[in-house]
Amino acid sequence: MLAVFFQEMIFRGTDAMAVLMEWAMARLVLHRDVQAKVHRELDEVVGRSSPAAESSLPALPYLQALIKEALRVHPPGPLLSWRHRAITDTYVDGHLVPAGTTAMVNQWAMSRDPEVWDAPLEFRPERFLAGGEAPDVSVLGADGRLVPFGSGRRSCPGKSLAMTTVTAWMATLLHEFEWAPAASSGVDLSEVLRLSCEMAAPLQVRVRPRRCST
Repeated sequence: MLAVFFQEMIFRGTDAMAVLMEWAMARLVLHRDVQAKVHRELDEVVGRSSPAAESSLPALPYLQALIKEALRVHPPGPLLSWRHRAITDTYVDGHLVPAGTTAMVNQWAMSRDPEVWDAPLEFRPERFLAGGEAPDVSVLGADGRLVPFGSGRRSCPGKSLAMTTVTAWMATLLHEFEWAPAASSGVDLSEVLRLSCEMAAPLQVRVRPRRCST
């Protein structure tokens, strides 16, 4: 049990963040207009002459919306609550759930539900900004529409650290570089479920420095 605990803590704490960042970068490479908006926000808030700092993160709402949208469309953990199991036969909304059934939350399907999200297959960070459909949605478990870290007592204990870490890394990567598809390939958004829901084909990009290093 102790080995399983440490495996969960180490791998979930590193693998999921790396997977989320790869998905976010894939979307930025694919949607150059979104990348341009993040660059513009970083230039206005941080400035070309300064590196991105953690203290600047609260003033970067578009970057935060980008990460929320990446979590919505590409949740690293698409199935939540592996430990829940029905003890006895029970009915939920008229459907029989036999004893011994493992119950999981299909976050992948929830985030693509057209009854909840407008044009759910579109990648649109603006939905999380003022004037969008979900400007006040939190990804930390308080809103059932988007619960990539779970909710309640068994939600991910490292969710706040994960969001801060990913946002800081994305701010740095985007402030320092421009990202474009590799000349030999496009962006393949096919998925494969391993420890996390990963890109089936690793992302290949061309990178160009964009900030003067003075």
